[in-house]
Amino acid sequence: MTTPEDATAVVRLDLRAGAAALATTQAVRDRVAEQLGRAGLPEPDYPLFLVTDTPAGLTDHQRQYELLSGYRAVGETRILVLLVGSSPGSYAGGEEAYLPDRRLVRPTTLRASTTGLVWAGDLRSARTALDRREPDDPAALAVLVDLLSVPDVFVRVLEHLRKLPDSIAAPGVRLLEQDLPTEVRDRAWRDALTRFAGEDTGAGDPVDVVPDSRLPEPLRALVTGRDSRGQAHRRPDGQANLAHRTCAESLDRADEDLVALRSFPGLLHPARRDALEADLHQAREDLDGFRALVERALQGGGGAAAPTAEATARLAALGLRVPTADRAGERVGEGLRELAGTLLGDGLALRSVAQHFTALAGRVEPVPGTALLHRLADHSEESVTRGSATEYAAPPRTPGAVLLTAGAAGLLGGLWQWPAVLAALVVPVLFVVVALLGANRLRTGRRAARWTMGPRVAAVAGAVAGAAVAYAADPPLWLGGTGLIVGLGLTAEAVRRLWRDAADSWAAGRGTTALRTALDGLDGLLAELVREHWAAEERLYCADAARSVAGMLRATAAAADAQAAPEPLAPAGAGGSGPYEDDDWLSAPSALETPESGAADGDADDGDWAAAYAWDNTPDRNGDHDAGRDDDRYGGDPAPYGAASPAAYPAGPDDAPWESGEGDRSPRWLDREIGEGGPDLVATLAGDLRNTAMAAMAPYWGAVERGQAGALALARTEQRVHELLSAARHHLWHYGVLAPPPYPADHRARTTAAGLLGTDSLRVAELVGRETDRGAVVQLSSPEQGALLSRDPGAAQWIRFAPGTLQGEIEAAWRKSGSPVEEALWTSSGRYAGLIRLTPLRMGVVDTVLPRQSTGGSARTDADRAEPSVHAEFREEDRW
Repeated sequence: MTTPEDATAVVRLDLRAGAAALATTQAVRDRVAEQLGRAGLPEPDYPLFLVTDTPAGLTDHQRQYELLSGYRAVGETRILVLLVGSSPGSYAGGEEAYLPDRRLVRPTTLRASTTGLVWAGDLRSARTALDRREPDDPAALAVLVDLLSVPDVFVRVLEHLRKLPDSIAAPGVRLLEQDLPTEVRDRAWRDALTRFAGEDTGAGDPVDVVPDSRLPEPLRALVTGRDSRGQAHRRPDGQANLAHRTCAESLDRADEDLVALRSFPGLLHPARRDALEADLHQAREDLDGFRALVERALQGGGGAAAPTAEATARLAALGLRVPTADRAGERVGEGLRELAGTLLGDGLALRSVAQHFTALAGRVEPVPGTALLHRLADHSEESVTRGSATEYAAPPRTPGAVLLTAGAAGLLGGLWQWPAVLAALVVPVLFVVVALLGANRLRTGRRAARWTMGPRVAAVAGAVAGAAVAYAADPPLWLGGTGLIVGLGLTAEAVRRLWRDAADSWAAGRGTTALRTALDGLDGLLAELVREHWAAEERLYCADAARSVAGMLRATAAAADAQAAPEPLAPAGAGGSGPYEDDDWLSAPSALETPESGAADGDADDGDWAAAYAWDNTPDRNGDHDAGRDDDRYGGDPAPYGAASPAAYPAGPDDAPWESGEGDRSPRWLDREIGEGGPDLVATLAGDLRNTAMAAMAPYWGAVERGQAGALALARTEQRVHELLSAARHHLWHYGVLAPPPYPADHRARTTAAGLLGTDSLRVAELVGRETDRGAVVQLSSPEQGALLSRDPGAAQWIRFAPGTLQGEIEAAWRKSGSPVEEALWTSSGRYAGLIRLTPLRMGVVDTVLPRQSTGGSARTDADRAEPSVHAEFREEDRW
């Protein structure tokens, strides 16, 4: 059994004109291939054929029905024949007198269980009794064909026809169409394309980096794995570790000598300074050796392109350990696809997502060792000397505590009366002597070290203050002696601190701090070099793939911009009707419509559905409509009804209201509710475009995983993007806004009719939930055909249908109103909703005849001789 999921499209054929062009198997297959190919669909596994014909054509087109029934496919072929007009013999001229033979004659080919007939003798498209329309009015027929072309409806109608005698029924319908005006839909489509593509502000603009926590696991491992290995980058027995340890040990000995120099013996004896200078000299030589090793490592750590396996081997020879990748490069394509889905799911535009992928490529791409060579200058011998000079450019600042101590020592040492007041000079003299001795001890060449003046000034000031206090207070001698002793103790503490700070400043000026900084910086360069070599090939591939994806996203954005660009208006007198005549799929018939057959007999194009269905709302265009109606039947000259339109049931060129007086072509069984667009319209269309883009890129991710994301895969993906964008536009014009595109997001529920169209779904719920009485629908039968219908009310088959996207809203409205919720067909099309009644014919009305093969050979064409053909000749005794 064919399900709606098995069938992707319904192939429409009109045998009322140009049927002779379908007289061979190859002609039929070519017609089917062209219709489906223009819609971007492959050969069908379960072909569905919707054939429009007349009752007389059932026997006249025996050959065509045989070819359709025998269409080769994987699954079963189903045919639904829509008959328009009265049966032969129903009228006797214009007197409306019935002839005896009013039976419907069909060949045995159409008696199969996979074939059904729907006989609409009169489309009943007139809204008033005075408005007499033709039984096969093109405007009404367009709606009926468009409805039956929905695969869900097609399959359900066939299923119900199978339950009826002879699988033939006369239809009754009541439809509601919800849609947008042409200009509103077109404007929303362009706005959605613009939002989907994003603004082209330049690929070099800064972009917020995706947090590591949001990166998919395969990508997060490549971005953060190199920074969290937890392994030493130097082998214990390697050259790099030996050179580093030698330099570090020299600096450690220098630090020990500095500790000894900072003590009082260092102030008094020059040997400790000499030992420190010797160790610093050795540390400089060791640092030079380590710097040379780092330079060799950087030069051998990969060329300008990227680290290689040979570079890794050279690093290993220098004693550097490059951690293994630990399969971190697996599933790169999966990670990139997941990241693209996450960013697009967040509503980011294509160009913004492309910038994120470019930033990711910059983060994950390995840096070659030669790119780090310039950073050696930051740790060169000149840089160390320059840093040492900066450290020694000024004397150390004297802490406030030392100044207070010096002042207090001078004060306590000055508490003497004359002539013992000369003892007050002891403390200041000691500060001066220490300053001279320390500056000479830390002499550099001919230049003595500068010594801070603050303590000396504070000691002199304190001595003067102490003498003044003693002169005024006249203290005893024991108090002066005690003060001097205490002052000498404070002097010793102040001198210790001064010497320690001076020694530290001098040692920094000699390079102890700069050498340690240079050693750590050079070792950091080695560590960074090793980190850049970790999983270098995997990261390089990820970076290249990310840039390729970014290029593909920008190409997709450019394609969207091209779709959103307004089409130039046709020049005066150039023909066509509307700004879309230069667009292939818009100006041409529908993707499920057939091209001109080019028959030599001058038959009108039987596949130009859009041209036949179109109409013009302007009453004076191309003359009087009614005057040319006989020539404008389905498949005739479409000129009076305007140019071809993108949809099977389109708006007029000026998109006038559907019910606009004389220009209205809407049948009375069709109500139209035209919205002006809801608040979620553009956002929903942009989301549909994102899903379409992800579907177009699906094969590309496989190429990324296989390492084949080259120019060929990119070109194929760009072509597929163009095709699917056109298919998305085709879907919007043919199936409306409510219908989800062929590639919906599983997790994203589609918004309501109010949000998309600006209409209410309550009217749909009321129509679909209406009681199935005979007043609910309009029977598409002529008065004389009505006498051929079954009188049993219970024999009719009913089909309730509505867009599947409104199912939740409609069922909620049914529960709220207390209406019984019956089984309904939820269709993939979002345009139509309503009721279909299939009324069987009375017993004996349908005759099934067996055709007899003609032996005449002179009249057969070359195409007929190419393969067996049956020319039907029917006689009364051949009826089944």
